Amino acid sequence: MEVFLIRLLQFILAISLLVLLHEGGHFFFSKLFGVRVDKFYMFFDLGIGKWDGSIFKFKPKNSDTQYGIGWLPLGGYCKIAGMIDESFDTEQMKQPEQPWEFRTKPTWQRLLIMIGGVLVNFLLALFIYSMVLFYWGDSYIAVSDMSMGMKYNQQAKALGFQDHDVLYSYDNKTFGRFDVDVFRRITEAKTVQVLRNGKKVSINMPEDMSLLTMLQSDPPFARPFVPADIDSVMPNTIASKIGILKGDVITSLNNKPIDSWNEFTYQMNVLRDMLSTAENRKDSMAARTVTIAFKHKNEVTDTAKVTLAEDMLLGVGQTSIYTYYEPTKVEYGFFESFPAGIKYGLGVLRGYVDDLKYVFTADGAKSLGGFGAIGSLFPPVWDWMMFWRMTAFLSIILAFMNILPIPALDGGHVLFLIYEMITGRKPSENFMIKAEYVGFTILILLMIVANLNDILRWLGYM
Repeated sequence: MEVFLIRLLQFILAISLLVLLHEGGHFFFSKLFGVRVDKFYMFFDLGIGKWDGSIFKFKPKNSDTQYGIGWLPLGGYCKIAGMIDESFDTEQMKQPEQPWEFRTKPTWQRLLIMIGGVLVNFLLALFIYSMVLFYWGDSYIAVSDMSMGMKYNQQAKALGFQDHDVLYSYDNKTFGRFDVDVFRRITEAKTVQVLRNGKKVSINMPEDMSLLTMLQSDPPFARPFVPADIDSVMPNTIASKIGILKGDVITSLNNKPIDSWNEFTYQMNVLRDMLSTAENRKDSMAARTVTIAFKHKNEVTDTAKVTLAEDMLLGVGQTSIYTYYEPTKVEYGFFESFPAGIKYGLGVLRGYVDDLKYVFTADGAKSLGGFGAIGSLFPPVWDWMMFWRMTAFLSIILAFMNILPIPALDGGHVLFLIYEMITGRKPSENFMIKAEYVGFTILILLMIVANLNDILRWLGYM
């Protein structure tokens, strides 16, 4: 429950900040060009009966704008006078045009008002990335420095990879840090070069490699090889009772060889899946009863048969890649952080755009996630660096998604403004209203599908 609350708080804080600044971008350009803003709301104030849907609202003296917080946390809005938007206020559009309305302003001013939110979100992401690099610097382990190589799954081995291969380069371009870009480069490459027993070996890549399949596979396509060395033993646990000591090595689980924590984690996940589908106590006991072999520092191997608790925990601390490798650390001065942050942010955007092609596949549609999936991306403990990185990532997503040419999004309005600039003719108000309804319906359906996917994953159906 504590983990859920921490993630929920981070999610609400990040989304609130991004929505506030996004709508603030529209608000800034509206005020700059003398356009009246009727309402500026965090979240939607969808009315219910006689209640107008506002949790909080106020209107400063001598101001045309009502500020408030709505009850429906699906975003926010800046209601601009003389504009057809998600408020569907058609009555205002029937009135004579006024000089302080959006519809009476030059096209270029209306265009800046519409892209104001996207512009703020994009610049905010680059600024956050820059400040993260300035304050925390950058720390990573290059894949080419991982001398024990990778642990590969069957898909990778079918292509020619072998456990302990060190990923060296793709199409003669060196790999960097180990992240999703490593898998992206592999799917795009014609050949991947690995170091195998100190010798460079080239592996030809097929043209139909799918990043989505690679990321969804279990066990993963490739993970840094981490030996199954015991880092610590918790007191009064099964591990301590059967004599496992710090420095011991797990060698098998249920007579299946264990050569790494990668393999141990996979085998334990298989048992957890068995436990989750157990229909009676006998099935539950079968999943929880395991035979484990472990080797001591003196090379003596012990074997024990134990029954794990419902949490399926043995009671040992695992080593990590940081146990075996010294990370590369890069520090940035204040002015150095900006070009580095911009480069990093543009790389994130480029990767996100490249991956959108998978959305239009059956597996891609299933991978769509709603609020639950987004919230799960935040760390289970409060980590300010990870929080700001995730906020920047969501800011880039929000900017890109809003600029898509879909009616009801900023990009839809921009599309119609560009049409007007080219042809010199405005789309009719009737057309704009219908387009807004179509776009709003599309967005609601996408939101339903994404959040339904979250529910189905939670129930174990996906």
